[in-house]
Amino acid sequence: MAMLQNFCVPLVLFAAIGSGLTAGIFFAFSTFVMQALAQQPTAPGIATMQSINITVINPWFMAAFFGPAIASFGLIFLALRQGEQPESMYWLVASLLYLVGTIGVTIAGNIPLNDALAIVSPESAEGTKLWVKYLTDWTFWNHVRTIAALLAAVLFTVSLLQRIGVSSG
Repeated sequence: MAMLQNFCVPLVLFAAIGSGLTAGIFFAFSTFVMQALAQQPTAPGIATMQSINITVINPWFMAAFFGPAIASFGLIFLALRQGEQPESMYWLVASLLYLVGTIGVTIAGNIPLNDALAIVSPESAEGTKLWVKYLTDWTFWNHVRTIAALLAAVLFTVSLLQRIGVSSG
């Protein structure tokens, strides 16, 4: 426990930065990448998204995406051990927001849509029908995970500010 306590501030800082980075990636997709893909003819739009869904599986993105999740598990443990310390509630809520609203939504919402898109032919009528629904549904779930990651980053940051004694007033 003492060893984890020593890494508390760096762990929260890492979780805050990682959550913010993830929120930024998702924000970019929600605000312009998906809109740009929607403006393309269907077949190239599908093919591009299929390519994105393959290339996103890389060490840099995985570290940015799963790093805050791993940190969140440690911070949940610390929050539950510390009890009613002021920063504990921030860690707990931020961690749950990231784990449920970012990782959980990705697994339950975005990945199934990506899997369906992966097996469709971009040139087919089925592809065209799926693409219209995909653009709407995928972007909706991406908005959810953007907001969750951003709120997690804010709450992790607030906990750090509170720990160093920065007042909100």
